Amino acid sequence: MAGNSSIEWTEATWNPVTGCNKVSDGCKHCYAERMAKRLHAMGNPRYENEFNVTLHHDLIDAPKKWIKPKKIFVNSMSDLFHEKIPSEFIQQVFKTMNETPQHSYQVLTKRPERAVDLSDRLSFTPNIWMGTSVENVKVINRIELLKQVPAKVRFLSCEPLLGPLDDLNLTSIHWVIVGGESGPGARPMEADWVRSIRDQCKTQKVAFFFKQWGGVQKHRYGRELDNRTYDEYPNEILAY
Repeated sequence: MAGNSSIEWTEATWNPVTGCNKVSDGCKHCYAERMAKRLHAMGNPRYENEFNVTLHHDLIDAPKKWIKPKKIFVNSMSDLFHEKIPSEFIQQVFKTMNETPQHSYQVLTKRPERAVDLSDRLSFTPNIWMGTSVENVKVINRIELLKQVPAKVRFLSCEPLLGPLDDLNLTSIHWVIVGGESGPGARPMEADWVRSIRDQCKTQKVAFFFKQWGGVQKHRYGRELDNRTYDEYPNEILAY
């Protein structure tokens, strides 16, 4: 529920909430849903409700015990701005993030409209990075919504990338993560889709991180693009 992570662009995960529901094409083969069902079958008490939204009040303060600075992915098994999560609970999560400035928190949502609605009740301290998922042009409007969130760092997760994203306006966006889908039923990603986003990031001076090619067995394909890896972070562009 909280601890070190193998996700390439973060160092730890923190899940004060588990569970979600599908809202767009990128959710079709949700890894978190698969994992939740597996953990439920194994009798893990955190997943008694399988993938239904569940609040874990006892985990709200967990990052306060981590002295060493970490990049922390918030709610890798849910979405902090899910409509079933009370605004008061979200405020408590933000309070913990505000009180632990040694960490950088990566909050990724497919519901940026709710983040905008709640933004006047939340304190976006500089250690809170706000991101949204943009898997294809159908959800391109999420980018403009994210720009309305008063975070110092804003990022896009184009994973799983399901189609081309050309002519992106990355003004006020500081980081873009791109990755192919992995696991059972993984849908293919074309190299030119990735190159286009990489080149747009370079032109618009946005940090670019290429996570993986994906596939049913993602380890077979690695994460090199044109014979190199891309591991850029927003703090390489922004002065903290």
